[in-house]
Amino acid sequence: MEINSNTKLTDILKEYPWLPDELVKLDGRLGVLKTPVGKMMIKNMNIADVSKKVNFPENDVINQLKKMITEHNS
Repeated sequence: MEINSNTKLTDILKEYPWLPDELVKLDGRLGVLKTPVGKMMIKNMNIADVSKKVNFPENDVINQLKKMITEHNS
């Protein structure tokens, strides 16, 4: 899966359902992804939106996601 600024968070989480547990480590505020309200909120969010939410540069978010995925798959 190609992950870039426009990648929808729902697509990523569909491909990697374990990822919300790891994203909390990136920023505690992302724990909301595991709640019913959070699941509704993310329907239209992409990586750029997540970046703004946690106040991290988009490239950092993308790199952290890729790192988490690589580590989980090894």
